[in-house]
Amino acid sequence: MPRSLRSSDIGRSYNALVARWRSMGEDDMSVLLDSFAVDFAFSSGGLENDQITLHDTREVFDHDGVSAFTGDLRTLFEIANLKAMWSWTVDILPSGFAFSKEELLFCHDTLTHGTYDDRRWALGERPGEFKRHMYEVADGVGELPEQVPEAVESLLLEVREALAGERDVLGSLSVAAYLHAALVDIHPFADGNGRVARQMANMVLLSECMPPVLIPKEDRIAYFGALDAYHYEDELDPLRQFVAVETLKRWNGLISRGEAT
Repeated sequence: MPRSLRSSDIGRSYNALVARWRSMGEDDMSVLLDSFAVDFAFSSGGLENDQITLHDTREVFDHDGVSAFTGDLRTLFEIANLKAMWSWTVDILPSGFAFSKEELLFCHDTLTHGTYDDRRWALGERPGEFKRHMYEVADGVGELPEQVPEAVESLLLEVREALAGERDVLGSLSVAAYLHAALVDIHPFADGNGRVARQMANMVLLSECMPPVLIPKEDRIAYFGALDAYHYEDELDPLRQFVAVETLKRWNGLISRGEAT
């Protein structure tokens, strides 16, 4: 862990926030996570789909549908998928996450069900499967399809070994940020890579009894810049600091008051 975060005000504030989170009772934590679910779905889906609105997301979470919707039906599928993914996350949290290839593919299948476009479908791409073709993203981002399975297995093994060892709060934050950045860099799927990476990072945080993070759309330029720093410079600290700051922005007041808003 670079000294810049460990010795900074951000690092100290993040440590203090996690300590307050871990001191909460299960009921209080459950209330906070329930209030987080809609906002996380709106932010994670909205980073790549501007048609996703907070109003529609709330309606899907509360009523399993949206009245008088006239947009692309794939947008509703994306929201419903994010709801299903969160429900699974909360249900499995007490028993723990596996961080296995099968779990990763399950997450992708859940998050992209019904959302693949005709072009990808015609090329043989399917939710819950690694990509069969290369897709143009940022310069140099993405392993070749034949290299993806090995790259993913190696990454997940690193994560499991890191989580099995001793580490402090900022060490756990590093694991979450690394999994996030490395998954985006591998780009193992034909679509939905960002959603899967954000989901998997939060699974690390939740498994470590740490508050999950969401990335507001208004901060996406800084978010993409932090991912670029990892891709082009092999530098994780910008994403690590970004996640810490966004977590503090989301949770500091809520946990201090001990209630959701």
